[in-house]
Amino acid sequence: PNYTSSTTGPTYAPSQLVFVAIVSLVLYGTFVLVQTVRHRDYFLPSAEDLETHAHAAPPSQRATGIAFGMLLAALVSVVLLAKTLSPTIEAAVLGAGLPLAVVGVVIAALVLAPESLAAYKAARRNRLQTSLNLALGSALATIGLTIPSVAIVSLVLDLPLALGIDAKGMTLLALSLFVATLSLGTGRTTVLQGVLHLVIFAAYLFTTVVP
Repeated sequence: PNYTSSTTGPTYAPSQLVFVAIVSLVLYGTFVLVQTVRHRDYFLPSAEDLETHAHAAPPSQRATGIAFGMLLAALVSVVLLAKTLSPTIEAAVLGAGLPLAVVGVVIAALVLAPESLAAYKAARRNRLQTSLNLALGSALATIGLTIPSVAIVSLVLDLPLALGIDAKGMTLLALSLFVATLSLGTGRTTVLQGVLHLVIFAAYLFTTVVP
C-alpha cells in the first residue's frame, strides 16, 4: 500500500483490500493443503519417513473438520483476549513513556506466545522439523488469517486500515526475508543464522522503543 495510487497514505482502496484478503486466504489454504494432505510427509520428522518414500496417509474428513473448527475457535478466543487486554496494555505503555507502537509488539507477543514456546521446546528436544512446522504454521496463520479478518472488519465498519510500513520496517522485513532464504534454502544451518535472526529481532525491538 505504500506504492499504490488509488488512495493516499499506506492504505488500500476497498477493492484492493478485498483482493489482498482473498489472496492471503488462498496462500494460507494452499499451505494447509500441502502440509496436511498433498505433501504431508515433507513435514514429518525424517525418522518417521525412512522406510518409504510414499506420501503419508492424509487425515480423515472428520479429523480435518474438527481441527478446522478448533482453529477458528482458538483464533476468535485469542483475538478477543487481545482486544480485552489492549486498553490495559496501552495505558501501561503510555504511562511508561514508551511509543504507542510498543502496544502492537506486546499484543503480537501474547498472540504468538503459545506457538513460540512450543517451537522452542521442540527445538530443545532436537525435534527441529516439529519446531519449524510450528514456526511456519504460526507465521502463515498470523498473516493469512489476520489480514482477511481485519479487512472484513474495516470494510463492514468503514474503519481506516493502514497496512503499509515505514522505511525502517521495510528494511528490517527485507533483511529478515533475505536471511530466512539463506537459512532455509540450503537445508543446512548453523548457529550463525540463528544469531543473525535474533540480532534482527533485537534491532526491531530496540528501534521500536527508541525510534
